[in-house]
Amino acid sequence: MARLLVEQQLEDWGLPHTSPVTRAAVAVTAELAANAATHGRTPGRDFELRLSLTAAHARVEVSDTRPDRLPPSPDAPLAPPDTATTGRGLLLVDAFATRWGCEQRTQLVKTVWAEVDRC
Repeated sequence: MARLLVEQQLEDWGLPHTSPVTRAAVAVTAELAANAATHGRTPGRDFELRLSLTAAHARVEVSDTRPDRLPPSPDAPLAPPDTATTGRGLLLVDAFATRWGCEQRTQLVKTVWAEVDRC
């Protein structure tokens, strides 16, 4: 659902679903939303998705209620063992996004964000 919402909103803002920015933002959204649903979930609470578009970039933010579970630094996303069937999501985010990171919004909420340049 998060992927579809981002794709539709970017199209409403004038970026076709086939544009490289939209495709990258949708891929990033899928990974960040999956991570939030899998690793950032607290019973009775969900994640929040925010999307913004400027002349320079599209920004995807996914917030969850597990600030104790921070992703690795964007400077060195960890690759899983070759035999692992999961654990490559942040490598995909790193490949599609121009910049990404994580910040603690409050004592109970963290936000993982990624920006995709429009140029």
